[in-house]
Amino acid sequence: MGVRYLFLDMNAYFASVEQQDDKTLRGKPVCVVPVEAETTVCIAASYEARRCGVKTGTPVYEARARCPGLRVVRARPRRYVEVHQQILRAVESVLPIEEVRSIDEMRFRLLKNERPHARELALALKEAIRTRVGEHLLASVGGGPNRFLAKVATEIEKPDGLVLITEEDLPEILWTLKLTDLYGIGRRMERRLNRLGVFTVRQLTEAPLELLRKAWGGVLGERMYRNLRGEDLPEVETHRRSFAHSHVLSPELRAPEKARLVAVRLLVKAAARMRKAGYAAGSLYLHLRFLEGEDYAAFTHLAPTFATRTLVFALRRLWPERERRPVLKASVTLGHLVAYPGLSLFSTERKNQLLAHALDQINARFGPDTVRPATLDLVGEVGEYRIAFDKIPDFSV
Repeated sequence: MGVRYLFLDMNAYFASVEQQDDKTLRGKPVCVVPVEAETTVCIAASYEARRCGVKTGTPVYEARARCPGLRVVRARPRRYVEVHQQILRAVESVLPIEEVRSIDEMRFRLLKNERPHARELALALKEAIRTRVGEHLLASVGGGPNRFLAKVATEIEKPDGLVLITEEDLPEILWTLKLTDLYGIGRRMERRLNRLGVFTVRQLTEAPLELLRKAWGGVLGERMYRNLRGEDLPEVETHRRSFAHSHVLSPELRAPEKARLVAVRLLVKAAARMRKAGYAAGSLYLHLRFLEGEDYAAFTHLAPTFATRTLVFALRRLWPERERRPVLKASVTLGHLVAYPGLSLFSTERKNQLLAHALDQINARFGPDTVRPATLDLVGEVGEYRIAFDKIPDFSV
């Protein structure tokens, strides 16, 4: 089979960008946080910090206790996207990108005449990033006979790794990995496999097809079985299920009224992204996490709409008006998506839709937030501090 795909994974990406940009952070333990507060958590950690036991999700106060001298840096999402674009231009000087998987991952499909030179091409990708973007931005490159194994190969050697998997290496080369190192196995699936008697990757590779079909349920189990054996399977087409924004509130925004405006701000941004992608929402979900006590969650079905004004009214109905506890985190999710339905026949909704289109056109021409509800100026820019690892933020909306 040989190496058909290369997969590139930027190592400790957010923290590495900070170390690249600030010489004083190089060689130091660094964690990146969404807000400057001891109650928040690390969203990225440098390898120096990881050696102290600091990882994504570690509370800041705990990270400081584990790692004396830890440098805590506030996230700069726009900068991470800017460097991401520079990385794309650099690697495309070597190979065309088959798919950008996330802000720190991308995949390349090798042509038949390129496959014998997979190692040289992998080294060239790493060198392009060092010379064209920054020498402190390290990447692990994996190669394999299919997309799955190319990605898995990046987990075998980090940071700055290069591992190529061929059919002669299977399955033994995978046995040093943990189950959760394999794409498609999270904590829940790990527990399910454990209940079926599978605790190691070696046991997984030796398990019969029927066991994997039972663990994943039919087709997905069969795909895992065949992926582990190096078969080059066609990708499964996926469909967008929701648009969401969340924000960890800084102390000055935690009062309920300010938090409500933050939620509206998040909804405005999610709605703009949804319209740009050509969808309308059939549901709205609100989730609030408080400094103390139980969370609050509320959900409502909607006649499919893409109008921001209609969605904001729905959010107001969901908001807990009597709640007085400080809000730590607010999240809104637009779900039950349907393809863009066109303009409504009903006058009020039609006006709201036309207004949303007009605002989108103005903001597209003159820049995001050129026109927005005046009350949102009270909370400033929110919802930009979190970059999901499977998405690249669109700062044009």
